[in-house]
Amino acid sequence: MDTNKIMHFVSNYWDDEIIPVLSKFIEIPSKSPPFDVNWQTNGHIKSAANLIKHWAESQKVPGLKAEVVELEDRTPFVFIEIPGDSDRTVVFYGHIDKMPETEGWREGLGPWTPVLDGNKLYGRGGVDDGYAAFTPIAVVKAMQAQKMPHGRIVMILEATEECGSIDFAAYLDFLMHRIGNPDLLVFLDGGGENYDQIWCVNSLRGIVSGTLKVEVLQNGTHSGVGSGIAPSCFRIARQLLSRIEDEKTGKFLLPEFWVKIPEERRKQNKAAAHVIGTELYSSMRFVKGAGPVTDDLEELILNQNWRPYMTIIGAGGLPSPKDAGNVLLPSVTLQISIRIPPMVDPNVASEVLKKVLESDPPYGANVSFTMGQRAPGWNSPTAQPWLEHALEKASHIYYGNPPVYKGEGGAIGVVQLLNDKFPNAQFIVTGASGPGSNAHVPNESLDIPMVKKVTCCMVNLLAEHFAHVHKK
Repeated sequence: MDTNKIMHFVSNYWDDEIIPVLSKFIEIPSKSPPFDVNWQTNGHIKSAANLIKHWAESQKVPGLKAEVVELEDRTPFVFIEIPGDSDRTVVFYGHIDKMPETEGWREGLGPWTPVLDGNKLYGRGGVDDGYAAFTPIAVVKAMQAQKMPHGRIVMILEATEECGSIDFAAYLDFLMHRIGNPDLLVFLDGGGENYDQIWCVNSLRGIVSGTLKVEVLQNGTHSGVGSGIAPSCFRIARQLLSRIEDEKTGKFLLPEFWVKIPEERRKQNKAAAHVIGTELYSSMRFVKGAGPVTDDLEELILNQNWRPYMTIIGAGGLPSPKDAGNVLLPSVTLQISIRIPPMVDPNVASEVLKKVLESDPPYGANVSFTMGQRAPGWNSPTAQPWLEHALEKASHIYYGNPPVYKGEGGAIGVVQLLNDKFPNAQFIVTGASGPGSNAHVPNESLDIPMVKKVTCCMVNLLAEHFAHVHKK
């Protein structure tokens, strides 16, 4: 393997073949269905899927077959198969749906306007997760240019990741016979805290969400008349939240939401904390005088990856300050999102949460908790020695630094689903996102040097995979 030739090929291929088509992908507002209720008639997701299919076919990879699969009343799904020098299979996962626009893009940028500025390609869906649709083909092209053998490659690209992968299970069942029995699954929907090494996600938190509604009055009442007689719906909501969270520390109080952190994960996250340093929290841009919940980096990274934490992400029934009158409000609604550790059953946790919030309501108020999104976390299977060696070697070659293994506080629900389907496979969750990537928010960008290095690392990974399976 001539790594200099690989780097040269990959760099040119990204510049000449991928960046132009990825820019076209950014132009398509293929928002996830909840953010585009008319997604079927608008056709943006279908357009994105077709763009990828036609581009893949144009790359003249021998034997490549690309298809846009469409099950009834479900979003399009891209399935690409590339034959290899053996029938041992590697699956690459990505998604083509996007988050909504959001406001606040800097002047000259916009969600559907691709802008190449220095080493960054700006636009919605570039780093989350458009590049994943093109990277595996770049890997194969680089290997074939050097006549390097590789296994069979399958690419699966869904269009509902940003809303909990609601269509993925149906497509997985439909395509299982075509996917086969993979040795390795690679998820290019991750990243890390710098651009100096490859980052490998070894765990993901899941999510339990829902809507808490507290009703006290049939209609609002003048606060001068009603306060002190009728209880405040907001105060009742505060009491209910105190059942599940310590408001002084943020510690979640329900034992069903906790797990024992594996010692291997503690050690890996400790090492990651020392690599990241104070960037773990300084990048969050606190207002003057504010700061993290603790200065202990190891505790912060475990909080982020292995402990349950609640966020109130929305509220209803509260007028904006400029519209607020002296009214005792009749009801309040809070949208609750709780990140749960790996190995917590989200269905069990949701049932416990509902029971705790709804039981014995203060003052006999009408209290209801409507369950929302539920998705499990994921704890990576123990990596086989060949895989650890491959990642160590690749990171040193292309970055000059060792890989870092750490948990990620967000959820990629399909990882656990695929882990259940393929319990004997090895898993890699990695990617090109890093500081300033801004997925889900304004000024989303893909770091071009980083994605080129990730591509090179995947070349090494597939080469080591082929060598391993044929050494047996």
